[in-house]
Parts: sequence; C-alpha cells; structure tokens
Amino acid sequence: MGAPSTDKVRNVVLVGHGGAGKTSLAEAMLFLAGATKRLGSVDAGQSTLDYDAEEIKRGFTLNLAIAPVVHDGVKINVIDTPGYADFIADAIAGMEAAEMALFVVDAVSGPQVQTERLWKIAGQMGIARAVFINRMDKEHADFDSALAALTAKFGDRVVPVQIPMGKEADFNGVVDIIRMKAYHHEGDHEDVMDIPAEFVAAAEAAREALADKTAEADDELMMKYLEGEPLTQGDLEKLLGLAIAQSKVIPVFVGSALKLQGVEDLMDEIVTFFPEPTAHGPLHTKDGKEVPFSVEGDVSAHVFKTMSDPYVGRINLVKVVSGTLKPGTELINSRTGKKERIAHVFKMTGKETVDIEGAPAGDIAVLTKLGDVLTNDTLSLKGDVAFDDLPLPEPLYPVAIVAKTKADEDKLGTALKSIVDEDPSLVLKRDEETRQTVLSAMGDTAVDVVLSRLHERFHVEAETVDLRIPYRETIRRRAEAQGRHKKQTGGSGQFADCWLRLEPNPGGGYEFIDEIVGGKISKPFIVAIDKGVQDTMAQGAIAGYPVQDVKVAVYDGSMHAVDSNEMAFKTAARIGFRAAAEKADPVILEPIATLEIEVPETYAGAVMGDVSSMRGRVLGMDSPEPGIQVIKAQVPYAEVVHYSPHLRALTSGTGSYTISIDSYEQVPADIQKKLVETYQKERAESH
Repeated sequence: MGAPSTDKVRNVVLVGHGGAGKTSLAEAMLFLAGATKRLGSVDAGQSTLDYDAEEIKRGFTLNLAIAPVVHDGVKINVIDTPGYADFIADAIAGMEAAEMALFVVDAVSGPQVQTERLWKIAGQMGIARAVFINRMDKEHADFDSALAALTAKFGDRVVPVQIPMGKEADFNGVVDIIRMKAYHHEGDHEDVMDIPAEFVAAAEAAREALADKTAEADDELMMKYLEGEPLTQGDLEKLLGLAIAQSKVIPVFVGSALKLQGVEDLMDEIVTFFPEPTAHGPLHTKDGKEVPFSVEGDVSAHVFKTMSDPYVGRINLVKVVSGTLKPGTELINSRTGKKERIAHVFKMTGKETVDIEGAPAGDIAVLTKLGDVLTNDTLSLKGDVAFDDLPLPEPLYPVAIVAKTKADEDKLGTALKSIVDEDPSLVLKRDEETRQTVLSAMGDTAVDVVLSRLHERFHVEAETVDLRIPYRETIRRRAEAQGRHKKQTGGSGQFADCWLRLEPNPGGGYEFIDEIVGGKISKPFIVAIDKGVQDTMAQGAIAGYPVQDVKVAVYDGSMHAVDSNEMAFKTAARIGFRAAAEKADPVILEPIATLEIEVPETYAGAVMGDVSSMRGRVLGMDSPEPGIQVIKAQVPYAEVVHYSPHLRALTSGTGSYTISIDSYEQVPADIQKKLVETYQKERAESH
C-alpha cells in the first residue's frame, strides 16, 4: 500500500542552490529508514536518486526524483530536485507536489542565489518553508554565519530548532531545541543524551527565540506569553506545527548528511511538526474552483512530472488530490477527453518502481503505460476537473537545432518531441520565416543535456547552429521601374511588360494598386503581377529578408495576344520590383526587443550601462519592493537573443527578465553592409 491515510503523508521537497547536498540528504534519509542497504554517494556515481547517465557524468542533479521513506508509521515523500537555474522547472514541479519546501543550505557558503529565487517562488506558491544547514563537518563551516545570512535575507521568522555541537572536524551531533535533548549518530543508531554543559546557554537562548515566534500562532497564548507566562512544553509542541504551516515560524535544522548527524532527528520533526496535505489548502482548477485534499469524493490526480524510460516507456508522477487512486480505475484526461485505464499504481525510489495497492488523497503515486498523458494534465473520474498548470518561467534561451547527417533528419523531429513532452520548460517550434527548428530552454546547459539525450536515447546526432534573426527590408523613397520579360523558344513565346511604382507605406503593410487604363493589361495578368510582387517581397530585395510596408502601383505596360500569360507577368513583376527597389533607398530593419529586467538595486547601474553598450536605450525604472529595481529598456533583438546567461553572469545569477518583440527599426549602415555581403556570398556559394 502507499500511505495508509492522508494524515499519514508528509510531502517534502528538497530545494536550494546546487552543491548544497540535497541529494545527499535524501540518500541519508533513505538509508536511515532502511529503504536502501547502503548510503548512496553522488561523488562516487552511486546515488540511488541521481541515476541518469547525464547526472552521473556531470556529477549533479538534473531531474526530480522521489525518495519515499516510512518513519514512525508516516510515509515521507522526499522529493529531490536540481539546484541549477537551467533546471528550475523540476524544482517548481517538486514544490507543486509538496506541502513543505526544505531548503538545503551549505554551512560554508550560506544561502546562495538559487536559494533566494526558489524562496520567493515557494512563497508565491503558498507552501511552508524550512531550512537544513548541511555540511557542518566541512572546513570553514559556520552555523552562526549561515543563520545570520538567512535571517538577513528572509527575516526573523527563521528560527533554529536545532543547533550544532561543534563544527568542522569537531562536529559530532545536534541539540534539539524543541525537546532540549542532544543527538549523536554513531554507527547504525542515534544516541539521545542530555545537552552537554558547553551548549546549554546557546540552547536556552534558541529555545526562548523559538517560543517567541511560536506563541504568535495563538492569540490567547500570545497575550499570556507577553504578560510573562512561559510556554509549557505541551504548548510549544501543540502550536509549533500550526506556526510552521502558517509560515509564522520557519524552522532551521542543522547537520551533516554524509555523516548522518542530525538527519534522524530531522525525520522525527518532519513526522511530528511538518504540515500534512490538508494543511496546504485546496488545489485550484482552471475554471476557478477548489478541490480539497480528501479521500472523500471522486478520484482526481494532477500530473506534476513526466519522464521516459527506455524499457518502461513514459512514466507519469501524480499527486492524488481526492479519493483513493487504485489499480483498475478508469480515469479521463481533461485535456484530451480520452479514457485512461490505470492498470498499476506504483511507488518509486530513484528508478525502481514497486506495485502498491493504492494511494490516498495527498499521496504521490507513479503511473506507467498510459496514452497521451503529459505534465500538467489532470486525471479524474468524470474528466470535469482541470488543475492549474505549474507556474513555470518562460524559457528564454532559443537555439536552432539541425541533424548532423541526412540519415538523422527524419528522426530528429520525433526524438525532440519526445524530450519536450517530458519537460514543460522546453518549447519546440518550427519558424517558417527563418526555416529553422527552434528549441527554447532555460539556458545553455539545458540545451547541452538535450543534445546528449538525443544521442544516448535516440541515437540521433544533432548540433546547434546560429539562430537567424528575423530581419525585414523596406524602402525609404519613391521609385519607378519597368519589368519586361520576353522569351522566344520557337512556337509560342513569353511576353510581359509592366511599369511599377514603389513608395513607402509606413505601418500600412503591403498595398497593391491597379492604375491601368484602356485595357493595356488584362485583369488576370494584373492579378499575376500582384502575385509576382508578393513572391519577390517574401524573398527580399537586397539581403533575402521579407519586405514590408510598401505600396506598389502598376500604372503602364503592354501584352501580346499570343505570347502573354500569367507566368510571364509574374516574371516581369519580379524584374520590375527588384529594379524599382534598388532605386528606392532599400534598408534593412531589425527587430527591437522590449525588456523588463528585475535586479537587486546594487546591479542596476551595471545593467543600464550594459544596455547602452548593446545599442539599447533605457525607457524607465521602477521599484516594486525595497532593494529591487525593474528596468524597462529597448534593445535590438540580435543583441539579446541569448541574454539569459549574460544577465546571469552580470548579476551573479540574481537578475531575471521578460522579453517581447514589439517593433522594427533601421539597422546601422555598417550592420546593413555586413548582412548584404553575407547574403551575396551565400548566394554565390549556392550557385
């Protein structure tokens, strides 16, 4: 069976900056709960959770993984997530499935950039937060410094519920502030003892700080506490879970995952004080309804992660919201309207799946061999429920992907679609204007992983090529020219003659005017001239880019009773348009991107200077909250097409932005010259 009931479930997602030890903590919990026989090691490539070939090769987590453990009769679904910005989608998916985000922080470096970013997202998603300060056994580990940095960034709600006994090589256990006991792990068990004398004063001070914040969860007790009546042990334990669920207390734990210090006590507190699924409140649907976590009512489940296995096929991780999910149930996918029969319900540890009898509301389950079921889908008994999608950031790192060989071209599209179906942070499209297959990801590392998976899973060799910028062409003045086509090949020939007048039509798009009088050119041939002009505009006048905002008039010409036909007039129109465009001061227009860049105010000056260096202009600034600046700017799109890693480097990973293409402007003369020369060179080579 999965969890015996909803109140016996704790869903905890491990989040934070890369390298803080999230996977190591999950491995320690698996080992201590007896779910694994050995302590998995990321560094040795022997982790239960980092099992993907790419993860082993790179030495860090790329994918969300589940580590279900049973502790004191409660099922804790530990969700391990990546700590690198390119893979933030899996961290958000993990938070969607959890009621508690446990931030793992390095005792040496303290809270880092990704910690801050995910902390903000967790708050927006409305889930409770806690902290585990890890790696206390490492050189330069400093609990007090890490705690001070946490309170400076996140406020005084951040309160220790454990303090370390020693640090670095002398670290040998933790003091539990809630129960005022000391814990030391040795071998395969944990010793509980009285607090050593040298840590009593620190423990009592931490206990007072914890009582101060916990009392805020109950108005009546708060008044008594302020009047000098201390919280009893019963009061503290009764209120702490409520205070944590309400985010009035953000508990801080400490330890060493690799040395197993502090981990078993952490698991005790997860079971006792972390919120159960009902504490998170109902899940919202796309039509504005709310579905509470309850075994009552019809079955419904939300797909928060989709994976692929070469042997099993597609794997869907679901959070059961209502009812009890059991094998043999037939559910409807609200997106497709199709019925899906649930043949098996599994729990999953790393890549290993085990059949279970069912999963109650609030629990996490794994489904396989379903049809078209993807991340964000909702499965329900009647198909009338559709939960909100994951709040994922937009992927802002586009690349063009091509197959390396002709043999791989046919397989590339199918393989890419399979990978994108797994990961909603990837967007794949075919850009018909630039004739490129464009993959948008969170960053360059995410793209590298996609290329590796194409090779490893699908045996497709692919590479990235320069993304073509969607330039445009137009004209700046009026001009006229003749388009004449005459060809005699014996028998019927080809003849067409037309005079075209071109003039700028700013913002008006393409406009065609028939000024022919006296029947010099018949109506069907006028239509052919219009078509020939449009075909030529699509191919460009000077550099191969589409021509826009031009008014074209055909005002004179002639035809032959036998040799004139529509094809001849299309050809004449092409000749006439190109000739007139050359005299009409043709220019290239570049797309202008509007950026809204959010950065800490300490980086605002550097970002604005950088905008200017990219031929951009700052339109304005706003401060939505203290210490944060939002800079609105317009920059040529060619300069910021790969702005994501650039901004990350410029702001030490703290900046974010949105981008849209809203207008076109004339490129500088030197850039136009290069674009024309490149076009002419490519044409010469193709011929």
